[in-house]
Amino acid sequence: MASDKQLVRKYGRIADQIIALESKMRALKDEDFPKKTKEFKEYLSQSNRDVDTLLIEAYALAREAARRILGLNAFKVQLIGAIVLNSGDIAQMRTGEGKTLTGLFPTYLNALTGKGVHIVTVNEYLSQRDSEINGQVFDFLGVSYGLNSANASKSEKREAYAQDITYTTNSEIGFDYLRDNMVSNFDQKVQRGLNFAIIDEADSILIDESRTPLIISGGSTIVANMYQAAYQFAKTLKTGSENDVEVDLETKQVYLTEKGMQKAKDYFSVNDLFSIENTELFHLILNALKAEFTFKEGVEYTVQNGEILLIDQFTGRIMHGRSYSDGLQQALQAKENVEIEEETATLATITYQNFYRLYAKLSGMTGTAKTEEEEFIKIYNTRVIVIPTNKPIVRKDAEDYTFGTKHASLKHLVQEVKEFHAKGNPILIGTTSVESSEQISRYLTKAGLKYEMINAKNHGREADIIARAGQKGAITLATNMAGRGTDIKLGEGVAELGGLVVFGVEHNEARRIDDQLRGRSGRQGDPGFSRFYISMEDELMIRFTSPKIRKNFLRLGDDYIKSRIFNRAVNNAQKKLEGMNFDQRKNVLDYDNIVAQQRETMYSQRDDILTTPDIELVIRRMFYTTAYELVLKYSRIVQGERTLEVNNLLSSIDGKLIPKGEFKAQDFEGLENNQIAELITKAMMKFYHGKTEGIGSEVVQKMARGIILEAFDRHWTTHLNVVSKLKSGIYLQQYAQNNPLSEYVEQATRLYNKMKVEIAEDVSDKLSKVILRDVETTNQPQQIEITDKDIDAIFAETGITREDLNPEILREKFAQLKAKVDAQDETKLKRLKVQEDILQGLVIELAKRGMPVVNNEINLNQSDVNQMIKTFGFENQEFTREQVEAKFKELAEGKTVNELFSLNVALQVLGSIADEMKKINDNNNQDDPKPGEKVGEKRSKIG
Repeated sequence: MASDKQLVRKYGRIADQIIALESKMRALKDEDFPKKTKEFKEYLSQSNRDVDTLLIEAYALAREAARRILGLNAFKVQLIGAIVLNSGDIAQMRTGEGKTLTGLFPTYLNALTGKGVHIVTVNEYLSQRDSEINGQVFDFLGVSYGLNSANASKSEKREAYAQDITYTTNSEIGFDYLRDNMVSNFDQKVQRGLNFAIIDEADSILIDESRTPLIISGGSTIVANMYQAAYQFAKTLKTGSENDVEVDLETKQVYLTEKGMQKAKDYFSVNDLFSIENTELFHLILNALKAEFTFKEGVEYTVQNGEILLIDQFTGRIMHGRSYSDGLQQALQAKENVEIEEETATLATITYQNFYRLYAKLSGMTGTAKTEEEEFIKIYNTRVIVIPTNKPIVRKDAEDYTFGTKHASLKHLVQEVKEFHAKGNPILIGTTSVESSEQISRYLTKAGLKYEMINAKNHGREADIIARAGQKGAITLATNMAGRGTDIKLGEGVAELGGLVVFGVEHNEARRIDDQLRGRSGRQGDPGFSRFYISMEDELMIRFTSPKIRKNFLRLGDDYIKSRIFNRAVNNAQKKLEGMNFDQRKNVLDYDNIVAQQRETMYSQRDDILTTPDIELVIRRMFYTTAYELVLKYSRIVQGERTLEVNNLLSSIDGKLIPKGEFKAQDFEGLENNQIAELITKAMMKFYHGKTEGIGSEVVQKMARGIILEAFDRHWTTHLNVVSKLKSGIYLQQYAQNNPLSEYVEQATRLYNKMKVEIAEDVSDKLSKVILRDVETTNQPQQIEITDKDIDAIFAETGITREDLNPEILREKFAQLKAKVDAQDETKLKRLKVQEDILQGLVIELAKRGMPVVNNEINLNQSDVNQMIKTFGFENQEFTREQVEAKFKELAEGKTVNELFSLNVALQVLGSIADEMKKINDNNNQDDPKPGEKVGEKRSKIG
């Protein structure tokens, strides 16, 4: 494999050829540029034409277009970076080297194919800014571009993705992909394929954010009090000598000890924490432990307006619209005593790693990624090529100051800030967390220093503050990567003072994050200065130094040490953490890979269902799967030979999945399983066709497609949630000396295969029960005169009596009558259907008229009567029969048969009560009232 230097020299020669065309391109008229673009597109439309053959001329054309429109003439190093991007690798270019302009060239070249190019950024501000800047050049060149945002409508998104070039954010493009695979009509999709993506701040998106998968959720599972109970239990546990839990500071994992497990059993009154029925409880306990012992407010998350908001660990930005899955979000809500949302079921999910690997070609730009090259190669198959700077770097990176305590560290930091501030140098202070930035802000305020602060709680003006951070005397306090994508340009006279001064408070987990902070200073050959302040109370030091070393450092008091040996030790600790974080991300990917394969298959089959012109091909496959599984179900091995329980098989399908009497037992003799399944499949198709005969094919296809998609999505959602729960507890397999990943893959595969069968069986069952009728909407229904004689004839033929005139009784009686009729006797079945319709109609008519429809005695208790009074609105008042009948007519409007029947019963009951009340009142009114007694005082209220 060629080294970076070899590749830079190779690409440098290509860049020279591009620059050599400068005079030729300058001779072009403005109107020639879209003409050249059209020529390029026509050239690439021919078969076996590759964009690489146009690279030199297309880059030269785009370079001249950028010079005319933006006033920027790309440097050779920018062209080298642009060639790296087109080759499908990561270009590492330092801050201020012009990555926005560099990305323009491969974007234009690949847009010529018409297959689409996606420019992916970390936030919508950068997407909009870059589309507005480079969009002017694309307009001039004659290629289309669009901007995709979270607030865009579906039609706006579809239009944005339809352009040659689409600017979007990393999360939105992933969510669009998931949503596209949940649509019920193929035309509702917004994306048109994943051809080529150029990712800005590639390390932030492809590495830092890859630990949090994209999830679309819906529905609810566990009630809130379960989370509260789990958290209240977690609060009773102790670490240290009590030893209820073990917390691994290096990996930030927390486990219950034997003592802790016993406490859990006692607290929740269970005998076995690991039994199947307690899987959900154990899952809740684990999340509560994580929330209590490894998650800190202001570090991993923040609380705003009663809501838990996630913080990007590497940028310090709030990740709006993102939440932890699998109940961890609810565990944090219980911890912070805010409203607990219902835990949702996962409808669709994908990791960033598996999403971006779907692209035919992937590349990216960043200022720091070389230290993570191994991960880029292993996961994305992309190298990280370091592009030399246009001008030499003259920034001074001073040695770290290491203190015993945080207080001593910050006291000295403020003193050095004052010294540089007095000279007029702009100062940028980078922190690792919101908590740390707020702590430093208090020191700065106490020292009387004015400053601007950006963190997860205050990032609305991020880009604006960062852009002014290079002005004379400016002090900016920011979480480590705030303002990425926006250059800090030095104000007038600042270079003469020594440029921008950068202080880092604590080292970050990854060396590249430290490098990014330093890289804010010294852009394009500017002078600058950087230094890191470390204390033994920093998280990195606590995790990777012994208590003895930390204790020895306390002897320093307010003093510090400068030691290259110690700096190397810190560097090694960061390397170890980088390896651990890589292993964690790789572990996430390893577990997601099996689901990713399943997801790609499911989404591909789902697209087939949406687009196939003949849905019966899909139906037949599902019928065959169902038939084959039934054959296996009723097969037995007897004395080493397979025996089919034919009678049991036939009773399970006869008249249910196939026409009644279709097969006899001897029809299956001597046949193999697949042959029997094929015969049953043909019969199932025959049964289905009989159900849909005479109906327009378009109606049938739409109905069948809907049933299949509903089953597909419902079972896939269930599968995702089952494997998610499986993953959360699979680590317990290691105690049985099993490989958790291997066990997970095996069980997830078994669950997937089971799901596929269940989908087929579900669809087969629903399609076998479907009844469609062609409704002629233009014809008025025929009026038929029914006489008492007709009703008596029906009673005589069916054995039904007047006492059976009840909707439910009639439905049950006719179901029994139909069951006795041969399924092939359509005439008899239709006659019974007409007779049932007539009698049900009679019930409705009698109910509408307020007449009793049954002679059966109905047993009612006081509660039933009270409910009737409440329904009629007569609570705590007297009523008359006239009022009851008037209310009945009002309530009867638009009611179903069953509702009318219930109202009719209430009419009879309340009418009788009203009659009795009238009698009582008449009797009471015959007596003269006693002195001081009000008329009607003896009356009792009903209800």
